[in-house]
Amino acid sequence: MPPLTPDELLFFSDHAPALVLYEPLREALLSLSPDVAFRVQKTQITFTCPRVFACVSFARVGPKAALPPVWLALTLGLPGPLDSPRVAVRTEPHPGRWTHHLLLTAAPDAELLSWLRAAHDFARRK
Repeated sequence: MPPLTPDELLFFSDHAPALVLYEPLREALLSLSPDVAFRVQKTQITFTCPRVFACVSFARVGPKAALPPVWLALTLGLPGPLDSPRVAVRTEPHPGRWTHHLLLTAAPDAELLSWLRAAHDFARRK
């Protein structure tokens, strides 16, 4: 896996503890297919294949409760709604396209990895 870029390190400069969440997530996202790329922006890191299928940010998602000490917001685009308590917010901005916002507090597990794959596959079909 390629090392973190200077732009990624800058993105996490005010949230350095969250790198323990981002690095395994990044590895999982980049390993989905050879055409996965990412772009670091001011407020998020966008993963594409070549269409956007996942975004990482520090946007506050879900109820306005106290945030855990280490967290990341993950946004995924899927063809249908996920029925999971892990989803903080879900919307259908376009028919047949659901946006899901999750608050990550741990490294990716099997369930999250399946959602990443589904988002990637959905973006490649669009």
